[in-house]
Amino acid sequence: MQLESLKMFCDVVETGSFSRAAQLNHVTQSAVSQQIRALENRYEQKLLSRSARQVTPTPAGERLFRGCKEILARFAEVEQEIREQAAEVQGTTTVSTIYSVGLHELQSVQKQLLKTHPKVNMRLNYRRNDQVYDDVILGAAEIGIVAYPQPRAGVDILPFRDDKLAVVCAPSHPFSSKAKVSLTALSGVPFIAFDREAPTRKALDRLFREKNLDLNPVMEMDNVETIKRAVEMGLGVAILPLSTCQAEVQANSLMVKPFAEGPVSRPIGLLIRKGKYLDRASAAVLDAFKLATSSDD
Repeated sequence: MQLESLKMFCDVVETGSFSRAAQLNHVTQSAVSQQIRALENRYEQKLLSRSARQVTPTPAGERLFRGCKEILARFAEVEQEIREQAAEVQGTTTVSTIYSVGLHELQSVQKQLLKTHPKVNMRLNYRRNDQVYDDVILGAAEIGIVAYPQPRAGVDILPFRDDKLAVVCAPSHPFSSKAKVSLTALSGVPFIAFDREAPTRKALDRLFREKNLDLNPVMEMDNVETIKRAVEMGLGVAILPLSTCQAEVQANSLMVKPFAEGPVSRPIGLLIRKGKYLDRASAAVLDAFKLATSSDD
């Protein structure tokens, strides 16, 4: 028994006419009659009552009609799902990100997304670290990007990459002549810091406490761009992600120095709402993050 036969049977019931069902299925009326006769032979009972004016289902025909409609509806859904999978992925995905990552580290992700899914748009919202969690949990963003990701109810964390940190100073600063700068050398030096609630600031405070060293913050700011401007003006030094200073290094307005003690980095994580189904556009964006990360390794 084929789906075409079931569809013809349903069309006869719904239209009350063999001729109309034949038109809907682009076949002859005789072909419809043959299909109905084959169904009645299969079930060994009449499925339709024929009168001069209209065709109506028998009790057995009514039961078959209801079951067939369910089967045909589900089959139509499956066909649509298959067509969507074959079609080009498109749509917009909102990503909430902290400034330092969104402004400086997502170019490779954007390039990867353009290469693999040119009709998918990644819309960025620049937010504070705690606001990124809220956006993901409340559904304002499909994906979040934070530094030093912390477990939180309702959120899954995926690793993205580690940012290398470096000492940043103006070309006129005494550190500019050094190949490397030790943590000890930073103790007591005028320092331009992230504000106290920023995860990067908390991590640096913890690092210096472990070394029994003191930072001397003369200014506290809420994003990396304003910190860089203060350092350029010679107001102090800073510790920033290396990736955020490339343009200033090329312009000779800032200099970056590695730590004498060895590499220091901060982890960056991707946030997804726990249990959330990602649509195809969002899944494509997430894949672009993964591919961009692997290509950087």
